[in-house]
Amino acid sequence: MGYTCFEIEESEGVAHVTLSRPDELNTMIPAFWSELPEIIDEMSDSGRVRCVVISSTGKHFSAGMDLSVFTGGDVLTEGSDGASGGDSNEVGRQRANLRTNAMHLQRSFSALEEARMPVLVAIQGGAVGGAVDMVTAADCRYATEDAWFCIQEINIGMTADVGTLQRLPKLIPDGVVRELAYTGDRMPAQRAKEVGLVNEVYADQATMLENVLGIAGRIASKSPLAVYGSKQSIVYARDHSVADSLNQIATWQTGMFQPRDMMESFQAQMEKREPEFDDLNPVRRGLA
Repeated sequence: MGYTCFEIEESEGVAHVTLSRPDELNTMIPAFWSELPEIIDEMSDSGRVRCVVISSTGKHFSAGMDLSVFTGGDVLTEGSDGASGGDSNEVGRQRANLRTNAMHLQRSFSALEEARMPVLVAIQGGAVGGAVDMVTAADCRYATEDAWFCIQEINIGMTADVGTLQRLPKLIPDGVVRELAYTGDRMPAQRAKEVGLVNEVYADQATMLENVLGIAGRIASKSPLAVYGSKQSIVYARDHSVADSLNQIATWQTGMFQPRDMMESFQAQMEKREPEFDDLNPVRRGLA
C-alpha cells in the first residue's frame, strides 16, 4: 500500500518507517495524522513486526504541523462558516468538535506508545513542534550531531497540545522542560543527550541509521512476548506508583509468563545458536 507521507521497508522483524517529504521539510499534513497510526496499528496488530525504526529524509526530521492542518477546516479548525463541519454555529458544539479533533491528533502519536513492539526514532536536523510531540511518544530516541529540538508552539502563540507537555517531563528534568516550553529555544543534540532525551548522538545520519537498525535487530531477536511485557510494564510504571506497578507485573506474569520461550533461550545457549521465538499472535479488532 502506498502512503503520502511515509515509505516502509521490513526485514527480519524490523520495520523501517521513513518520513518521505523532504522538499516540504516533512511537515505533518492532514494525511500524516491518519497514515501514521494506521501504519503502526497494522504492524502492532499483525504480530510480524518486532521493532520499528522511524527516520526521516532531507535536511530536517520534521518542521512540525503543516499550516494546512490549521487552515483546512477538516482536522483541527472550524469550518469556513464558523461551524466545525458546517453543521451548527452553536459554540458548545463547535468546541466539542475541536476537542474531538485535538484528541484525534493526540492518538496519532499515542499509537507509538500503545504498540506492542518498541518504536525507535532516529532524528537528523530539526525536530520542531509536532515532531517533539511525536518523538517523545517513542521508546528510544537517537540523534545526529546537527539535530535540535524546539517546542515551536510557544513561538506562534499557542500551547503545545499533542503530547510534548505531558511526556517530556517524564523524560527530562522539570526545569529544563519549562524553559523549553516557555522560551521556544532550540535544544541541540548534545544537550538533549546530557538531559536524557536521546540515548546517543552520532556524527551523521548514515552512521546513526546503521547503529539504530542494529539496536532494532537485537530487540527483534528477543522473545516478542517478553519485550511486549517489558514495554507494558515500563509505560505503566511511569504513570503509577511502585506498589501499583508491582501488582501490575505480578498480574502480567500470572497470565503471560511463557516457559517455552525461556526453555528455547536455554536450549539455544547450550547449542551455541541464536534462539527462535514465535511471533505474537495477530490481534483482531472488533468482533467481525
